[in-house]
Amino acid sequence: METRPAFDEIMGLSGDKPPRPELAALGRWLENTSGDELRRRQESAEAAFRQLGITFAVYGETEAAERIIPFDIVPRVFLHEEWTRLSEGLVQRVEAINAFLDDIYGEQRILSEGVLPADLVLTNPQFRPEIAGMRPPHGVWAHICGIDLVRTGPDDFFVLEDNARTPSGVSYMLENREAMLRLCPELFRSYRVEAVDSYPDRLLETMKSVAPRGTGTPVCVVLTPGHYNSAYYEHSFLADSMGVELVEAADLEVDDDIVWMRTVAGRVRVDVIYRRVDDDYLDPLVFRPDSMLGVPGLIAAYAAGNVAIINAPGNGIADDKAIYSYMPEIVRFYSGGEVKLPNVETWRCREPEALRYTLDHLGELVVKLVDGSGGYGMLVGPTASRDEVERFRAALIAEPHRYIAQPTLALSTVPTLTDTGVSPRHVDFRPFVLTGANGVQVVPGGLTRVALKEGSLVVNSSQGGGTKDSFVLVPDGPVQNMGPSGMTQTMGGMRQEQN
Repeated sequence: METRPAFDEIMGLSGDKPPRPELAALGRWLENTSGDELRRRQESAEAAFRQLGITFAVYGETEAAERIIPFDIVPRVFLHEEWTRLSEGLVQRVEAINAFLDDIYGEQRILSEGVLPADLVLTNPQFRPEIAGMRPPHGVWAHICGIDLVRTGPDDFFVLEDNARTPSGVSYMLENREAMLRLCPELFRSYRVEAVDSYPDRLLETMKSVAPRGTGTPVCVVLTPGHYNSAYYEHSFLADSMGVELVEAADLEVDDDIVWMRTVAGRVRVDVIYRRVDDDYLDPLVFRPDSMLGVPGLIAAYAAGNVAIINAPGNGIADDKAIYSYMPEIVRFYSGGEVKLPNVETWRCREPEALRYTLDHLGELVVKLVDGSGGYGMLVGPTASRDEVERFRAALIAEPHRYIAQPTLALSTVPTLTDTGVSPRHVDFRPFVLTGANGVQVVPGGLTRVALKEGSLVVNSSQGGGTKDSFVLVPDGPVQNMGPSGMTQTMGGMRQEQN
């Protein structure tokens, strides 16, 4: 069980005292807005999401196509000073991830100098020897990163995992903000909040910046596996928001190491592909030969330097949770400085001493597959049944290299609307970091995921979690205003209209 009370991000360490001074206005809003009114607004937002088709699928569930991720009307708030510290740590970490990927598919200095065990990388299923020696345009590997964070105290933030393949959730960040502006405008009169609606423009700018050809306007596309994919709404949403084509494999062909898009007006050369297709299925000539989702010859075009692929093939090695356990060493190796955003303490079960500790404390720990995601393949010891613990014990003994273990943290809570009223629920956070030829930028917001079940620490949507809007406060400047014909947001002195 949790060893100490959870830190509530509005109320502090004790729920029986006034809200943290900077968040007093949010505390008053919660006190003065009835539960029925909060529920009405929340249901209105979810109805709009359903009408827009903002759904996700849980594979193996027949009803999943119509499911929306539950939305919570109570926002999460980051103070300006908190966000500044987080941003510095995120930039440092993503720069290290890019340097690490560039190194292991190139000179492999980090292996030759013994910072990481070579077998941990070279025998890892996510390491792609097929692309060793290749270098992406402008040397950028991880163009879009989602770095999952947890908080345990006023100043205590930890990285839970890195997502450098195809991180999802940004459409929920944008739609959650749209809903809050429409349904809770009074909060934006109380707080100056950084705008997030520029994300599609930032993403398109990032894509264009890494185009391999230096002349003309780069042609960018979003490559989707198709409408059966769990994140298809996000694929189509982002393509539409950026004003680029959403394509499937059949829309593309490779001729003489150049990627072309088939259109009714003829073939158009493609410079940048934001792919939402996993490596295994990306090119049947290089990876899985039975893939119907990939484009034959795509990797050859990439190797020839004729197309940029976002994120770069081979990035999955940076998502691996065993590699994650070495991220402090990786950051120090490439940055030459101390880590600004620490990891959660982690035991690598491939190491005999760590395995013994994990087996001896299995009921107290969180155990994860090194290549797992979505809350699957995970044991939360304090809430697991005896049978679940024993099944994991057998799995650990049989294949210890497939697992890591971490302490059960007292994750921070945020007030959340439940069936019985507003109550604290545990949250994590996924900020989005973009890296292009012109540098790294942290989007001033992100996806807050909330564990809607009382006491639960599992926030994943596939496991019953929901989402919240994430406010990043600015110290001064104009407040976001509501206009009669839509929403007007301000950021950096530049007005941005949404129609």
